Amino acid sequence: MLKKRLFKESWVTKNLNALLFSVLGTFLFWLSIRHLPLDYTAKQWAVLGSMFIASLILYFYTFQIPPEGSKQSMDSAVYLACLFIFGTPSALALLFLSTLVFAFIERKITWWKHLTNFSLYTIMIFGAGTVFNRFGGRLGQLENSHLLSYVGALVIYFVLNVLCIGIYYYMADRSSIHRILKGYLRESAIVYLCILILSLVLTILIVNNGIAGLILFLGISIFLSHLFKKLFDMYLQLQERAIRDQRTGLFNHSYFESLLEMEIQYAHNEDTPLSLAMIDIDDFKRFNDHFGHLEGDKLLGLLGSILNEEATQAGVTASRYGGEEFTLLMPGYTEKEALVFVNHLRKRVNDTPFAGVEVLPHACLSFSAGISGYHIDIHDKSLLVLQADQALYDAKKQGKNIAYIYGSSMPLEQEIEIAQDVRDIEQLLNLFLYKDINTFKHSKRVYRYAMDVGMILKLDAGTHRQFALGALIHDIGKLEIPWETLNKKGKLTPDEWEVVKKHVNWGKEIAMTNDKFKELAPYIELHHERFDGKGYPNGYKGAEIPLLCRMLTIIDSFDAMTSERPYQATKSIQEAVEELRFCSGTQFDPDLTRLFIDYIEGKTGLTPVHAEAT
Repeated sequence: MLKKRLFKESWVTKNLNALLFSVLGTFLFWLSIRHLPLDYTAKQWAVLGSMFIASLILYFYTFQIPPEGSKQSMDSAVYLACLFIFGTPSALALLFLSTLVFAFIERKITWWKHLTNFSLYTIMIFGAGTVFNRFGGRLGQLENSHLLSYVGALVIYFVLNVLCIGIYYYMADRSSIHRILKGYLRESAIVYLCILILSLVLTILIVNNGIAGLILFLGISIFLSHLFKKLFDMYLQLQERAIRDQRTGLFNHSYFESLLEMEIQYAHNEDTPLSLAMIDIDDFKRFNDHFGHLEGDKLLGLLGSILNEEATQAGVTASRYGGEEFTLLMPGYTEKEALVFVNHLRKRVNDTPFAGVEVLPHACLSFSAGISGYHIDIHDKSLLVLQADQALYDAKKQGKNIAYIYGSSMPLEQEIEIAQDVRDIEQLLNLFLYKDINTFKHSKRVYRYAMDVGMILKLDAGTHRQFALGALIHDIGKLEIPWETLNKKGKLTPDEWEVVKKHVNWGKEIAMTNDKFKELAPYIELHHERFDGKGYPNGYKGAEIPLLCRMLTIIDSFDAMTSERPYQATKSIQEAVEELRFCSGTQFDPDLTRLFIDYIEGKTGLTPVHAEAT
């Protein structure tokens, strides 16, 4: 199934911004135009008419400036020069007549867009004129003694322009206004500075040379407009080269990383599905070794062209991740829909002829793929990539040329080797034997609880393994806590408690340095989060905490209550069960708490107490 991204856009939200600008601009125009003087001399009327024609000509020499889609022309210099020579009402009248002509020429553009554009210019011109008058500016000849009034008018014109653009883009896609304005100023300030300075040049030329000066300015402006257009084209080319992989034509790794972060944020804010597929060409090294790297590059280019074509049609972003690995970022796709799309793509790749692929095991071009889906409990883009990569690894293990969803219940090889992983982790835990034997014993008990609970939850083999190993290594960060703090008999001081709380961050850093343990990082980092959001280190709540991390919190707390600890009294199993019930819905997930209590009561032979969770 191929589907395009569906954006949730409210008509009211989208158009309220334009409505507010239009109302404000129309009001300011009416407020100013009432004072329009009509007693100009014939020479002044000729100049005003020439400025009107100049604004129309410059309209057809519009050029783009960053951010992409933002258009600008030199007509701003004409309106500002009119303001400095004839006043704000005359400048707004000139703008009004120009807008009427533009609306007639561009009849395909809806009328309210012309009105919005007119209103934005009105706001800027009115603001500039107000500042010019307040600073004592005089109409006509540019005077050095009133230079501050000109500078103030140009600054306010520029500031209002930038703010209007920033608000427009914010209302369009809810991007960060700070980020928009920062990029806008960095890329466009030189263009606006040029236009604003030219308005002063035009003022001098018209006052001293009349229409001849205006014609000279028009020639310079057309030349500069053409130059800015060429510069923007070069900017787009450089931008495109910076985000594209030259060998495949797909987006590169850096662009993928930045886009992934934005798509995760969008999926979180709008509660929309998002899936990521990691693709790896099967046996690419064998093909390279047999035919050489030049033929291998051609094979990469072929797959890149197929991915680009299919992805463009489906609203998917294809990128080259590195080597023979590719990614498909699929906003709007659930994991199952992503699987359908990837399998459609895989079938097309299998059926695409390419010289030499007969040497490959499947006698055709093929790839394996791993798919992961965004969920509210994924807070780091690296976790989504890690899950897709793990699913890709599982697909490779199943014989290649298949796609596999992370955490799926599809049958894996039954004998997943966990013993070696346990031994590797125990090598780390053995350090606790001399530093804090209680933590060593606690980790082993929590691991055994996790093994049992994983069976009750009917986890698939891969998830069960990950949960058990996460339980075993969850307190590894305590290796960084000073011995005297870790083994203190009395109550911890606030400073000591802050040090203890850091063990989740230290443990995560330890896990992230080992490729085998990276996937266990959430269990280490999040096992002290609370269901009500009052835990640490991030204050996540409810479903923001991964389900198995919520379960690990219950197991960890239960064992902590029922085992000897240097800084707290030991509870009986019955007392610990009652504490779990009491904290159900606040510290602990209520559904998982009931499940764990049932398990403990069944395991220990306690008489079930059916009490409502509070």
